Amino acid sequence: MTFSFLNPLYTAVSWIIVQFHSLYSHVFDPDGGWAWGLAIASMVVVIRICLIPLFVKQIKATRAMQAIQPKMKAIQERYKNDRQRQSEEMMKLYKEAGTNPFSSCLPIIVQAPFFTALYGVLAKVAKGQDIGVIHGDLLVSAGKAHIFGAPLSATFVGSTETSVKIVTAVMIILMSLSQFITQRQLMTKNVDLTVKTPFMQQQKMLMYVFPIMFAVMGINFPVGVLVYWLTTNVWSMGQQLIVIHNNPTPGSKAFQERQERLKKAGRLRPDGTEIKGALWGMLPPSKAAVSEAASAAAAVVEESAQARRQQPRRQSKAQRQHGGAGQPSAELSKETPAEEPADAAPADASPAESAEKPAAAKQSAAKPAGTKQGTRQQPKRGGGQRPKKKS
Repeated sequence: MTFSFLNPLYTAVSWIIVQFHSLYSHVFDPDGGWAWGLAIASMVVVIRICLIPLFVKQIKATRAMQAIQPKMKAIQERYKNDRQRQSEEMMKLYKEAGTNPFSSCLPIIVQAPFFTALYGVLAKVAKGQDIGVIHGDLLVSAGKAHIFGAPLSATFVGSTETSVKIVTAVMIILMSLSQFITQRQLMTKNVDLTVKTPFMQQQKMLMYVFPIMFAVMGINFPVGVLVYWLTTNVWSMGQQLIVIHNNPTPGSKAFQERQERLKKAGRLRPDGTEIKGALWGMLPPSKAAVSEAASAAAAVVEESAQARRQQPRRQSKAQRQHGGAGQPSAELSKETPAEEPADAAPADASPAESAEKPAAAKQSAAKPAGTKQGTRQQPKRGGGQRPKKKS
């Protein structure tokens, strides 16, 4: 099935396949399945290399979506009765985070036209019709090509030969299994375990839905299309393994493993950042950078140890009131200023005030300690005899 508006894409896809076919024809039989099969696989590699920037954007979008899941849940609960306000707040949140739910689907969306074009090219080849730059001898050669005994245009449903069904069934299983492994390694190693949101449940569900969906659809795919999807799934799995190993999601299991590796190798700064080498971090860092980071880490440890040693001891309330338990009286006398005599008058006091202060001091001295001013002193009860009454 072909579409006229995709004619430029049919031409581009067929041209790439023909160029790789001419290259592999120097090693393999030009009419054999290896030359044509490897040409299709090489076309996938070219497409996926071109999609690497979109793949990086997909990773960033997926991480941003995981980070804003708690906020999304709060907005849904807050405006559950107002759908319009809920949508407005969601769009505002997406704008602030710099992401949206469709960013993680960009590589799949961009691949869809190439997949459709390849499907159309193989359908035309199966019917012996010219498509793009595949015509004449190339069309005859493509029609003769077989992969493990199955023609490039053969399908599981449309073929009656047992060998073709076995080949297509094995390729469908491998295609679905690679899809499942790719999703599983993403969920088990590269997901922030501290964030428990419905988004994680959706991802777990998709981990099983996508392989089943591809298996059901794969029974109608030609062998050439199965080669395409198997190659792109293997590429995705390897590409994701590299990303998880070198740039995992913070808080994930892979992130903890990476921090441990960097710590053992001496490539982890005190603040938790990595010491990167040349060529975008792919080459190991220099010895000077590693030694500098080790010195910085030792300095931080020494500084924290000094801070612990200089920290004053904690005192009780009684110790604070009496100047500290066990403190020598000599030290207290040094630290505590000597009390001025009561009859000492300030230098700037007037003569009248100076004369009044000694008299007030004498009155206060005449009163026994512990009595309050304005209260009568009670006589002490003694054990002596009472005076006799006069007769």
